[in-house]
Amino acid sequence: MLRRAAITPRKRARAGRPAWKVAGNFRRWLRKLPCAACQRPATEMALNESAHVDHGGDKGMGTKASDRFCIPLCPECHERQHSEGWLTFERKLPQSSAVILSNLYWAEWPGRREWERELATRGEALA
Repeated sequence: MLRRAAITPRKRARAGRPAWKVAGNFRRWLRKLPCAACQRPATEMALNESAHVDHGGDKGMGTKASDRFCIPLCPECHERQHSEGWLTFERKLPQSSAVILSNLYWAEWPGRREWERELATRGEALA
C-alpha cells in the first residue's frame, strides 16, 4: 500500500516577502491608532488591525501589498471592508481614498526614516 505522501505532490515553498515590503514596526504602530473609518480608539485590551490596501500600487497576482499601504481599522470596519471590497468601503473614509490615507500614515510614522536607512544599509532597494 502506498503512503499518501508518496502520491501527493508537494507544494513549492513560498519565497517569502521581500524586505522592502515588510515594515512590521509600522504595522504595530498603526494598530495603536484610532480606526481610520469610525475613529474608534485602540486600547491595550483591544488594538485595531492594520489593513493592507490591495490596490496600493505594488500588489501583483498572488502577492500581498507592501506594509506601507496599510491603514488602521477596528475589527468591525476591517470585516466590513472585506465584505464590501475596497472600492465601496473607501468612499466612506475621510480622504475617500485608502491609498492617499495610507500614504499619509506612512509619512507620519516616526520610524520610517530609520527603516529606510536600515533597508539601504542591507543593500535592499525600495520598489
